[in-house]
Amino acid sequence: MPQQSPQTRMTKQRMVILEELRRVHTHPTADEIYGMVRQRLPRISLGTVYRNLDLLAESGDILKLESAGSQKRFDGNVTPHQHVRCTQCGRVGDVVEPVRVPDISAARAPGFLILSGRIEFEGVCEQCASRN
Repeated sequence: MPQQSPQTRMTKQRMVILEELRRVHTHPTADEIYGMVRQRLPRISLGTVYRNLDLLAESGDILKLESAGSQKRFDGNVTPHQHVRCTQCGRVGDVVEPVRVPDISAARAPGFLILSGRIEFEGVCEQCASRN
């Protein structure tokens, strides 16, 4: 049974969303999660899935992967790791041998207080590469 953050009340809908997301390693979109969850909860609405994904991300139970110009994707694996995004189809995968993240305390940007940083890789997935 998935662990729950103390600040998130785990409703049945939220638990099913979390279980389905942790069951896959594909970094699905909210629409894809909605399709998965509807197999178990046929009456759930897309709006409910979106709201619960936001709550689960805010509480730290899941990761919300956001990249400029790309659809949000979600990850049930909250342990620190890096991702690679296909520049052709948008698919996201885990980097299996992560690189060391630079020390952000040394980073300076005029007019900004830097709070965090991440490394995200871009590439072409095997399916897209085989079509070329």
